[in-house]
Amino acid sequence: MKRRPVEPIYSTAVGVGRSLFGFWRLKRHVTGIEHLPNTGGAVIAMTHFGYLEFALVEWATVLHNKRRIRFMAKKGAFDKPVVGWLLRGMHHISVDMKAGAAAYGNAVKALRSGELIGVFPEAGVSASFTVRDLKSGAVRLASEANVPIIPVAVWGGHRLLTKNHKVRFRDRFGVPVHFAFGEPMSVTANDDVTARTTELRDRLQHMVDGLQADYPVDGTGQWWQPRHLGGTAPTPDEAAAADLERDRRREAKTVA
Repeated sequence: MKRRPVEPIYSTAVGVGRSLFGFWRLKRHVTGIEHLPNTGGAVIAMTHFGYLEFALVEWATVLHNKRRIRFMAKKGAFDKPVVGWLLRGMHHISVDMKAGAAAYGNAVKALRSGELIGVFPEAGVSASFTVRDLKSGAVRLASEANVPIIPVAVWGGHRLLTKNHKVRFRDRFGVPVHFAFGEPMSVTANDDVTARTTELRDRLQHMVDGLQADYPVDGTGQWWQPRHLGGTAPTPDEAAAADLERDRRREAKTVA
């Protein structure tokens, strides 16, 4: 295997994350990690139920084969003094939501050069803890760069940090975090992008269903469990309505 260049900022960030997860005594369980390629580019398409999935998946990946994932993140994060410096130092890709062509081009270039590019195709945290309809970017990137998509589902990470719920510090200790890395999904230029995106969404939800079924903690009556499984999380429709209302308030505040 080709020796990877030293990246002090990336290595330090990963080390801090591993120390934090160790301090919390998270119970990591990973299946399908053999699907993660040791070399070559791939789109890592992940579920998005909380704010730490990027670090958790990075954790699992580094422990397996020390590969680094370059995440596509909103430009606003790069504009913050310390966070932006870290993101740039780790060679993540800034995405301007109003002009995404440059980020898309940078991601395709990185994939063709053999990088792993991490994306959240739901384009936001799903407060219902079910997989929302996906944006087509993951499929389009894989098709143009001629690389596979590796679907990745994470369950339990949202119990550490998510939106619309303040997690108590003590409740983060000993949380089981389960990962499923799915079989590579090949995409060609002749494929129907909409159909393949729907297929990716179905694969991710199927993987989440499996993680939920095997999860060692009963989520009945819990805020972090989907409503259809006996939890108290909002339904997909309720979560969508709340997101629309939040966007409306933000837009009104901007105009004012």
